[in-house]
Amino acid sequence: MTPRSLPSRRQAARHRPSAGLVAAVAAALWLGACANPPVDRNFEAARQLSREHLGVEVRWLRSEAARVEAQREAEAVLSRPLQADDAVRLALAYSPALQALLFEAAAASADATQAARLPNPVFTFERLARRSHGETELDIGRMLGLPLFDLLLLPARLRQADLRQQQTQWRLAGEVVQAATAARQAWVRAVAAEQRLHYQRQVQAAADASAELARRMQAVGNFSRLQRAREQAFSAEAAAELARAQQVAADTREALVRALGLAPAQAQALTLPSRLPELPATLRDATALERDATALRLDLRIARAELQHSADEQGLGRAGDITGGAHLAAVRNSETGEAPQKGVELELPLPVFDPGDAGRLRRQASHQAAQQRLAQREREAASQVRQAHAGYRSAYEVARHYRDQVVPLRKAISEENLLRYNGMLISVFELLADARQQVASVVGALDAQRDFWLADAALQAARVGPPAGGLAIEARPSAAADPTSDAAH
Repeated sequence: MTPRSLPSRRQAARHRPSAGLVAAVAAALWLGACANPPVDRNFEAARQLSREHLGVEVRWLRSEAARVEAQREAEAVLSRPLQADDAVRLALAYSPALQALLFEAAAASADATQAARLPNPVFTFERLARRSHGETELDIGRMLGLPLFDLLLLPARLRQADLRQQQTQWRLAGEVVQAATAARQAWVRAVAAEQRLHYQRQVQAAADASAELARRMQAVGNFSRLQRAREQAFSAEAAAELARAQQVAADTREALVRALGLAPAQAQALTLPSRLPELPATLRDATALERDATALRLDLRIARAELQHSADEQGLGRAGDITGGAHLAAVRNSETGEAPQKGVELELPLPVFDPGDAGRLRRQASHQAAQQRLAQREREAASQVRQAHAGYRSAYEVARHYRDQVVPLRKAISEENLLRYNGMLISVFELLADARQQVASVVGALDAQRDFWLADAALQAARVGPPAGGLAIEARPSAAADPTSDAAH
């Protein structure tokens, strides 16, 4: 056996791949290495958006020390009655659900970065032996190759990866906005339910007193059985309303606990303010909101990125029709008794059976679809902002009407009826009936105030992202339709 001797250092130097190929591979590897996972950049964008448009910064708890610190801050916030901004701050800085969204966005960002990188080069080694008459001839082949298509289109792949990063970034920002809106609305519902429960307890106490008064007046012959039954029915209905108010308060409180991601001990420590904030003096400007939405809406940014992505894909697809499947490799073959062979190998498929027309048609159709989706989303965004502002304005007008008109008038009527009762101009029955109507007006005012703050949170969300859900102002029964009103008697 006479195996071929190893080449000398000088021969080995001559057998190295060409300098141009090495430079191309090095450049490709350098460009690939530049595509580090921009996880921090995406998170910083979400934090900046939450700070500018929500007034609260989102926090990413990536270490045990950060989680312990966040828990300590959450307990400090929960040591006092929770305000709306505090609820949003807890949701964005402590909720495990939001932390999961941040880590999922980081995983998506890493996937986008990995998709942009070149595949690893492939090294092929071939050793063939021929034995004849006691001698062995060796044929050794070595090849280092890269897909030519991926190498030439690396800059385009990096641009696509950047677009995917932008989509991830804006989707994360949108989810942060949705989480903040959900926390704020859950806080509004919980505080409104507590306020309603407190008032229903007062109504229950007054109704029980009325029923007891009716019982005593019937006993001395001043009330009929029918009049006593009416007061007892009012007391029974008040008890039912109190039970409903207690259940609503419990439900909305637990919904707030879930929105904030509180632990059982923190849920026990949660206290709420006694009432919702007063109505603002002025309304938000609809024209400015619609103008801001065109520039700030995250779903529009995603749609524009998708349109740009489809345009880039068309150029990438045309290049792929030509170079798709191409393979470039540096080759060095050694054979016993022969000088080494070295060179370059290029594989290029011929577009005979698939000329690429179907692929071009698909890319053109996808691009047109992306254009139409962007146009539709722009119109939908403008419409959603107008709708949200209309609901916000209507809720404000209804709440202000109750505050400035209905409740003061009912209060004036009650004061006049009390004077008339003291002057023996009306009976106690009429005085109690008036008290029942006043209860309905106060409950309507509480509901209207709650609806306004829900509409305000929805409008803020619609300014920077698609609304999570519409807000419908429910029609309340009028006093005339109230079965406990005078008309019903």
